[in-house]
Amino acid sequence: QVQLVESGGDSVQPGGSLTLSCAASESIRTYDCLGWFRQAPGQEREGVAAIFHGGLRTYYPDSVKGRFALTLDNVKNTLFLRMYSLKPEDTAVYYCTAGRASSCNSTRPWEFGRWGQGTQVSVSS
Repeated sequence: QVQLVESGGDSVQPGGSLTLSCAASESIRTYDCLGWFRQAPGQEREGVAAIFHGGLRTYYPDSVKGRFALTLDNVKNTLFLRMYSLKPEDTAVYYCTAGRASSCNSTRPWEFGRWGQGTQVSVSS
């Protein structure tokens, strides 16, 4: 199973921007779905971005739509989450995931497959 390592989390002021990275141990071209989800202390997991079948379909929840963008570097086998206009409610640990076949029949990225240790994003003034 692919190993994923998230990085790039930081503390940022509201309205700021941040880009998270996810390094994969194998080619991301072979995966049917790639995504990001987040979890704040005491709260449930929330999917924030997903891409399916090489970009034929994408998903963003209303909470981040227009502010977050999932991008790929297929040469470096790296997944990115570009975040703009950050809000305090975006504070959470962010995780990336990858999956194939039936595991991609979901809009919940944590159901795609294994994820890494996550990276902390803190948004406050």
